[in-house]
Amino acid sequence: MHDVVIVGAGPVGLFLACELGLAGCSVLVLEREPEPGSPWKTEPLGMRGLSATSLEAFNRRGILQALLTASGDSGAPAANPDADEASPPRWAGHFAGMMLDPAKVDVAALPFRLPSPAPEVLLTHLEAVESVLAEQAAKLGVDVRRGVTVSAIAENDEGVVARAGADAYEARWLVGCDGGRSTVRRLAGFDFVGTEPQFTGYTMQATVADPEKLRSGFNPTPMGMYMRMPSEGHVGMMDFDGGAFDRSQQPTRDHLQAVLRRVSGTDVTLSDVRLASSFTDRAMQATTYRRGRVLLAGDAAHIHSPLGGQGLNTGIGDAMNLGWKLAATVHGHAPDGLLDTYTGERHPIGAAVLDWSRAQVAAMRPDPHGQAMQGVVRDLIATRDGTTYVFARLSGSWVRYDLGSAHPLVGRNAPDLRLEDGTRLGDLMRDGRGVALDFSTDQSLRGAAMGWESRIRYAAGPARNDLGLGAVLVRPDGTVAWAGDRRPDREAFERAVGRWFGDPDIS
Repeated sequence: MHDVVIVGAGPVGLFLACELGLAGCSVLVLEREPEPGSPWKTEPLGMRGLSATSLEAFNRRGILQALLTASGDSGAPAANPDADEASPPRWAGHFAGMMLDPAKVDVAALPFRLPSPAPEVLLTHLEAVESVLAEQAAKLGVDVRRGVTVSAIAENDEGVVARAGADAYEARWLVGCDGGRSTVRRLAGFDFVGTEPQFTGYTMQATVADPEKLRSGFNPTPMGMYMRMPSEGHVGMMDFDGGAFDRSQQPTRDHLQAVLRRVSGTDVTLSDVRLASSFTDRAMQATTYRRGRVLLAGDAAHIHSPLGGQGLNTGIGDAMNLGWKLAATVHGHAPDGLLDTYTGERHPIGAAVLDWSRAQVAAMRPDPHGQAMQGVVRDLIATRDGTTYVFARLSGSWVRYDLGSAHPLVGRNAPDLRLEDGTRLGDLMRDGRGVALDFSTDQSLRGAAMGWESRIRYAAGPARNDLGLGAVLVRPDGTVAWAGDRRPDREAFERAVGRWFGDPDIS
């Protein structure tokens, strides 16, 4: 029997498998597709944007450089990780196709931001992400089996049994990372609720006979939106038909050309279409991410339109949050209720991402209401505050879990704090343990951290920029669990450690 079976070997399933493998769990990943490669995962159709928060997760596990290399961006990020202060971003993103000016991002207004080896954003493709994670999973002893289609799930007193044909796979826990049409979600009886679509979206690789008729980039129009991407022949569009066409039939060249002409307001011609697919803005979410010994992560837990590139980043956040909690539960040292905090923390984030998607769709509607909304949004993002607000949402820096503390850093993704000797927080998190950074002159928390060495790494010394802190406790997922002032409260620190890491290992 494995500790965990994960259904789905996409980026979320593989990232979660790596987290569990790093923590010493026995992990089996079952994937329906027989081969990892696909035209939908390579350039241009497989292109995705990873946010700073996601890239920081790769950095903390020591696989950021491998990802940059696989993505064709092996050079050093434009930002200087050794600078004293964070620099403005190179790219700020968009809201409903309305582009942001990165020069208008107020870096000082972003909470607790420090320079890091992780870039602000990376345009990559799914094949690069999955290849890096698959290699890491193999190093950690994760068993990935392809060509396995799960058809039934049964829970018993000892665990969960996943069946695929005549084969049965037993585990103590099972996690569905099998996408928006999740079989695990259906078989396990999760409720999936939300809103129905407003549009059918299309993405295609095609030859455009007269490309000069289409503007490059994102183009909101009175009839929807179309996108002409930098990669040759990569075109997308959104047609407000109530989602009627999606998956109802294979999109033909004539159909795609008709939609593109209507949405763009031109007489553009498609000479041929090599690949094409449709999608919608259906926004749905599981009401809980756990039912007994079955959990959901990524698109299996929440789906929405791809506007803003939030799907993959939200899924990686799910995997990072769940991994260490499920591992602690498997090993028997999780404090009471730890695994339930996965839903408690991630469900509100998923709900907020769905609303962010809905807001963009509302601003794109081809009616007077949508046009009026676009005008308001354009005025807002023309301001420094408006641009900074939208950028914070896109970068992930807005995320903060309610951990019951008034300290403004607690519950946020930890900045990459650096000791005077050059050691960075990211360096200390390679093995998947939590980290206690003690900047106090008397290193008063050293004794308090003893007994949790298998779960927490203690590091002490003056910091290059301590942000006014005396000490900080960081969970394995990079979330700040506790922060102390110049004279840290040892008892408060011990309570925080006990809350998140359980009883000490005292033999």
